[in-house]
Amino acid sequence: MLNPHWLQSFATLADVGSFTASAEQLGITQAAVSQHIRHLEQQLGPLILRSKRPLELTPAGRALLDYCQQVDRAQRHLALRLSDDDVTCGEISLISPGSIGLRLYPLLLALQQKHPDLSLRHRFAPDSEVMDAVLHNRYEFGLMTQKPDDKRLVAEKFAEEPLELIAPKGKNASRWEDLDALGFIDHPDGQAMATRLLSRRFPGNAGVRNLPQRGFSNQISLILEPVARGLGFTVLPRYARLAFHRQDDIQVIEEGAPLVDTIWLIHRAEWPLSTRAQQALRWLEASM
Repeated sequence: MLNPHWLQSFATLADVGSFTASAEQLGITQAAVSQHIRHLEQQLGPLILRSKRPLELTPAGRALLDYCQQVDRAQRHLALRLSDDDVTCGEISLISPGSIGLRLYPLLLALQQKHPDLSLRHRFAPDSEVMDAVLHNRYEFGLMTQKPDDKRLVAEKFAEEPLELIAPKGKNASRWEDLDALGFIDHPDGQAMATRLLSRRFPGNAGVRNLPQRGFSNQISLILEPVARGLGFTVLPRYARLAFHRQDDIQVIEEGAPLVDTIWLIHRAEWPLSTRAQQALRWLEASM
C-alpha cells in the first residue's frame, strides 16, 4: 500500500507544478516533498520530468494522479456515508441539465438556509456528463432527460417538463410562415428541441435548419433575451422559460400537439441514496 503522505505530496506537486510551492501548501519542507516523490519513484518508476518547467508528468505519473483522484473520491464518499445520520449537515451533491437545474438550485438554497451546515454542490451538465459523473461517484445523484440503459444505475421518474415554443410578446407565431418571418434563436440543444416539437406542430414543414437563424447563445439564462427584444423565437424546456426575468416580454405559443419530456433521477444501484439526499429530494418534490 502506498503511503498516503507520499501520495498527498505527489498530488499537490502535480497540481501546483513546483516543489517549493508544494512544500508551502503542505506546510512541510521542500526536502520532505522531494523525499516523498523519490520513495514513490523507487516503487513505480519515473513520475515527473524535472527538466520541464512547469513539471510534466510521465505516463506512470498520470496513472498515479488518476489513482490519487480515485482515492480522494472514495474518501469523500466514505465521509458522506459515515455522516449520514445527521441530515442537517454535510454535502448534497447533484448534477443536472440546465433547465431543471434552474428550477431546483434556488429550492436547494432555501433548504440550505433552513440548515446552514449543509453544503450544496450542484453542476449543470448534459445527459452524457450527468451519467458519467454519477457512475464515477463524483456526484451522489443526478437528473437526466433520457432514461439511462445501464444496470449500474437506478433510474426513477422525477418530474415532467414540456418543451415550449416561445416568441416575442405580441408577435404572431401560430403558422410556419410566422416562424420563418421571426427567425430562430439557437442554443446548444436548440436544433434538436425545435425539430422534435415543430415536426409535431407543423407536419411536412421545411425543417428548422431552413429557418433564418437570428442568434445563438450557450448560456441558458440568456437564450430568451433576444426573444424578449423581438429578434426571433426559440424552443426551450418550461423551467428554463420560467426562470427568465422578463416574462412580460415573451409568450408561449401553445397551439398544436404538446411534447412532454420525463426527467429521470439516477443514482448508483449498489447502494441507496443517503438520508440527507433523500431529505433533499422530499424537499424538492414538496416545493416544485
